[in-house]
Amino acid sequence: MKIAPLLNLSEAQRHELERLSRGRSVRVRLAERAAMILHAAQGLRNDQIGALMGISRQKVGRWRARYAQLGLAGIQRDAPRPGRFPRVSPARRAAVVKKTLEEKPAGATHWSQRSMARATGLSPGTIARIGKACGLKPHLIETFKLSNDKQFAQKLEAIVGLYLSPPEHALVLSCDEKSQIQALDRTQPGLPMKKGRGATMTHDYKRNGTTTLFAAMNVADGRIIGTCMKRHRHQEWLRFLKRIKQSIPTDKAVHLICDNYATHKHPKVKAWFSRNKRFHVHFTPTSASWLNMIERFFRDLSCHRLKRGVFRSVDELTTAIEEYISIHNDNPKPFIWTAKAKDILEKVKRGRIKLDKVHSA
Repeated sequence: MKIAPLLNLSEAQRHELERLSRGRSVRVRLAERAAMILHAAQGLRNDQIGALMGISRQKVGRWRARYAQLGLAGIQRDAPRPGRFPRVSPARRAAVVKKTLEEKPAGATHWSQRSMARATGLSPGTIARIGKACGLKPHLIETFKLSNDKQFAQKLEAIVGLYLSPPEHALVLSCDEKSQIQALDRTQPGLPMKKGRGATMTHDYKRNGTTTLFAAMNVADGRIIGTCMKRHRHQEWLRFLKRIKQSIPTDKAVHLICDNYATHKHPKVKAWFSRNKRFHVHFTPTSASWLNMIERFFRDLSCHRLKRGVFRSVDELTTAIEEYISIHNDNPKPFIWTAKAKDILEKVKRGRIKLDKVHSA
């Protein structure tokens, strides 16, 4: 009869095994193995320990031998197991990845799981697992635009400098219009949200007119100066500039950040700025609206108030926008700009290099 190895435990080893066998936060398997070793140290045979603990003697023998060879480390983790051999070879997986990246299906712009499955002879589930493992998402597309403004670097550095290190005794205001905001009414009333079901809203709507929000955000504290007008011509922009002038202290210089919309560069607007010397305008580079911080506020306004709103008239829409701005100003929080100009320029540089490589290939 094969004799199991005798285990002689030191006081420290016994104390640690007893702690593991009784610990409430210890894995059940580890606690069971620690108990096996304690019984073995008392001189019990494998079959006796198995009968006592309700397990097979082979299992007791396996962990007893591992402890005798490796000590505590031998019972703390399982030995690696071979597992099932993959049904799809690495070569076929690589072929699917290459086909996804370099080819297009006939009559379509991108592969789907089913079209790739038909082309490769694999199942749609297998294609899905390969795509998930390799991070392939042919059904998604991301948008981008690199500015072609010849003064991109200078404008970028000026605006980012105002965000990160604003001048003393001056206000920095991020300004823009959110035009053509529609007062949309639904053709039928929706249902409220309840447990297990979200709120409902009809897909179609009735248009009840539009308004334009003129807004300026104080970069320092996040406060909004805003007003709604019917149109967004240079006349309305001048009226908004006058409102800004009335709303801010008279002893501070004002730096306005705005985009290149023609209204902002109208001769009458330029004449107004020439008469108001403390106002300094900084235009964002073309195709770089992301550089204007007020766009972040417009995004929140659309998401939290306008997208699901129901407005039976332009007056209702205007009231809702003004109420949102008022609530925002009761507890304003500024958006913190963290990206440095040199980091943005380096990212743009890398983007141009990649585009040049793709187009030259």
